[in-house]
Amino acid sequence: MLEFPNIPLAEWREKALAFESEIAKAIVGQDRAIRLMTIAALCRGHVLLEGDVGVGKTTLLRTVARALGGPYERIEGTVDLMPNDMLYTPFIGEDGRPRVDPGPALAHGEDLAVFFFNEINRARPQVHALLLRMMAERSVTAFRREMRFPHLQVFADRNKVERDETFELPAAARDRFFMEIRVAAPAERAMRSRLVFDPIFHDVDALIGGVEEGILPYDRLAELAAVLQTMIHASPAIEAYVIGLWDVMRDLAGNDIAIEGVDVSRLVVGGASPRGLSALVRAARANAWLEGRDSVVPEDVRAMFPVVMGHRIFFSPIYEMRRDEISPALHRAVFDAVPIPA
Repeated sequence: MLEFPNIPLAEWREKALAFESEIAKAIVGQDRAIRLMTIAALCRGHVLLEGDVGVGKTTLLRTVARALGGPYERIEGTVDLMPNDMLYTPFIGEDGRPRVDPGPALAHGEDLAVFFFNEINRARPQVHALLLRMMAERSVTAFRREMRFPHLQVFADRNKVERDETFELPAAARDRFFMEIRVAAPAERAMRSRLVFDPIFHDVDALIGGVEEGILPYDRLAELAAVLQTMIHASPAIEAYVIGLWDVMRDLAGNDIAIEGVDVSRLVVGGASPRGLSALVRAARANAWLEGRDSVVPEDVRAMFPVVMGHRIFFSPIYEMRRDEISPALHRAVFDAVPIPA
């Protein structure tokens, strides 16, 4: 087995688990979301959170950013936000002359670690296009030169309630998010009571400020991610299993997939691309590592499938409004169609 002396995986796994534990001090009842955010960080993937207003999406993203450490910037999605607002900040200097400073995306130069886009669905498509380049290439062109962001991870959120003055993300932009994670209020009554009555959760800034900074160092994640993908093994049986899932997704009707009230021959109009399946395998490897294994098992693939592949499988308009109902049924049907390797 290859050795990577600069990345002792046992020590780094302890860091990753400590990262989760520290976040859980501020974010209660969201263990699944915290694990998924950790996996995304380990895979250098961008994340989109979706959920109702007030369930803690922004708090979770801010807490994760703090635990990663490094330069952090945030921008608010609004209907009048334009692409240049991300890159440039115009102002009047003391001499009365107009000047331009680097905007939020450029304020820290190439050291930017986390760029948080709040209420992304309120921003116009032109803004989405610029964000797409930042996510896909980790670079932008501004001030007559190309700026690169080797450490960048984009975190974004949107609420699923409001529809006025919002713009749906195009397929290309959604595909660039490594994961799309749903966040809901905790189901456990005790946790919900604690969130409402415990004063510690009433001051969000103080709550996040109590989280240790830089537990999982942002500037080492790219190196760690490369090592994980090399060291965590996917057997030929797992390879066949993933390709089998892919084959079924590409031809639902031909594989006798049935979902009540759905014409599966008209359900999917795109998705299940090589990039999506590659992301699924990367996430499965990271999950296996966090679980203390050096090889992927089918449960890793199945656990990651909904959050990595769900938003990359694009439904025809007639079914899109029923996505929350249809997606889980589709995933179950696809899993049932492909035998689990022994």
